[in-house]
Amino acid sequence: MINILVHGLGQDEKSWNEVKNQLNNNGINVETPNLFSIVKNYQVNYDNMYKTFADYCNGFNEKINLVGLSLGGVLAIDYITEFPEKINSIILIGTPYKIPKTIFTIQNIIYKFMPKRIFENIGCSKKDAISLLDSMKTLSIPDKVPHIKSNTLIICGEKEKDNINMKSAKQLNKVIQNSKFKIIENAGHEVNIDNPIELANTIYDFWEGQWKSYKVTTKLQFW
Repeated sequence: MINILVHGLGQDEKSWNEVKNQLNNNGINVETPNLFSIVKNYQVNYDNMYKTFADYCNGFNEKINLVGLSLGGVLAIDYITEFPEKINSIILIGTPYKIPKTIFTIQNIIYKFMPKRIFENIGCSKKDAISLLDSMKTLSIPDKVPHIKSNTLIICGEKEKDNINMKSAKQLNKVIQNSKFKIIENAGHEVNIDNPIELANTIYDFWEGQWKSYKVTTKLQFW
C-alpha cells in the first residue's frame, strides 16, 4: 500500500514534516509530493497540475491511501473519480464542497500585492499562484463527490466552525457514502501545521482500521 499526503496552496511538501515524522515513528512510510515541482515543465493551471498529479499517482503499482488538504483534497477528489480502482481510502482535509469563486477572486487581489519572495518559499511564482486560482474557478466538485465509494474520512479544524470550510466538510460527509467526520481541536485550515500530532494520530487510526478490514476480507476470501 502506498500512502500519499498532498499539500494545499500556500504550502509545500515540508508542511507535512511533523505529520510524516509522527507516522514514521509508528512504522508508516508516506510520500509527500511537491505539487509545483511535478508541474514545473508545464504552464501552471489546474488541468496541468491534475494531469501531472495523476501521472505521479499512477506511477505506483500498489493501491493508494490518499490524503489531501484544501487544493490537495480537490486533486484527490478528481483522482478518485477518474481512477477509483487505484484508491484504498481517502482523507479530505479542509476541502471545499463548492469552489468559493468570490473568495478566490479576493485572494488573487491580495496575491497581487504580496512580495514575490513569499511565493518563492513554496516553490512557485506569484504569477503561477494567481494563474492556478483563476483556473480553479470553473471546477464543479458537487458533480463528482457522489461517485466516491471508497472509505472516506472528512477532517476540519475546530477553529473553522463558523466559516465555509466547516459547512463544506459537513456537506462532503453527507454526500459521500461510507464517510466519517472528524474535527481536529486547536487547528484552523492548515491542520497539518496547527496540530500535526493529533492529525497524524487520526490518520494512523483511520488507516489502521482500513488495514484490519483488508486483512479480514482477505482471510474470508481465503476460506
